[in-house]
Amino acid sequence: MRYSLCVVAPALAVLSACGRYADFTLPALQPAKEVTYKVASVSPPLLTRGAPGAWDSVDVLNPSVLAWRGKYINFYSGFDGHTWRTGIATSPDGLRWEKSRQILTPNPSTWEGDYIAANGAALVFHGRLFYWYQAGQPPRIGLAQSADGVSWSKGERPVLETGPRGSWDERGVADPYVVSFGDFLYMYYLGQDRAHRQMLGVARSRDGVEWTKLRGNPVLEPGAPGQFDERGLGEPAVWTASGWYWMLYTGRDAHEQRRIGLARSRDGVHWNRVGKGSFFAGGDQWNSQVVCDPSVIERAGEVRVWYGGGNQPHPDQNIDGQIGLFTLTLESAR
Repeated sequence: MRYSLCVVAPALAVLSACGRYADFTLPALQPAKEVTYKVASVSPPLLTRGAPGAWDSVDVLNPSVLAWRGKYINFYSGFDGHTWRTGIATSPDGLRWEKSRQILTPNPSTWEGDYIAANGAALVFHGRLFYWYQAGQPPRIGLAQSADGVSWSKGERPVLETGPRGSWDERGVADPYVVSFGDFLYMYYLGQDRAHRQMLGVARSRDGVEWTKLRGNPVLEPGAPGQFDERGLGEPAVWTASGWYWMLYTGRDAHEQRRIGLARSRDGVHWNRVGKGSFFAGGDQWNSQVVCDPSVIERAGEVRVWYGGGNQPHPDQNIDGQIGLFTLTLESAR
């Protein structure tokens, strides 16, 4: 998407929208090795659109994949031509997926509105499933929790609000991606300013509910004119390997084609792009115009990346979206 954008648990009942800022970095890593990533394999679509009239009949995008209770769970976004919702698919191996159930739909009587409750990030935290998702106009980020993946409780308010007047994220926050390092959770997210520029920032939290934004945001800005990410950035995915923080992100060009870029950092705050162009550009008919929405699991040097793809260059939806997989392996930098 463009913002590439039950019983309420006690922690969710006291959400606040206060704006907190601080200077911080992510935990220090081991000495860095001069390595880089290469694409080792690419799959065909693994999760496809539903039947005509289904809640996910037009687009299936925004995977957020994790391992839980002996299987993989994919929190994905489905679009029926009017509304974005979140559903779950399960898999024994990350390749063969079976759709399970729809878990979130927007509530027009709350801050969410009636357009989207999707485009989120899932994490197992203190034995529970946490899912941060995008909703509302302007877009903001909310939180839902579950003990079993079936019954979900939403907070009454967003957990991450837009920034103050004139800030880089004044007009929207979206595309959350949450990781756990040390004593904190870190949320990388998209922010949009009044000029409709889309950039990436980071916030941190001890409980997943109360977030403090980095005072020095944004951490990554659009590329130069003519670059694959000149129109904006979104949908970050972050992990660590070989003494580096790594980030895959979606970049939009002047023609609304979307490609995935790669950046790296020693502290999770100061990022540098790897290479001069996009890192992954699809190339098959089904993902010929859009690749976006990376979600990663790293194990023993191999990174599995589930992502959205489409064959229509629209900025948000109606792209014939499906979900595929590519894998990355490390190699020595030349």
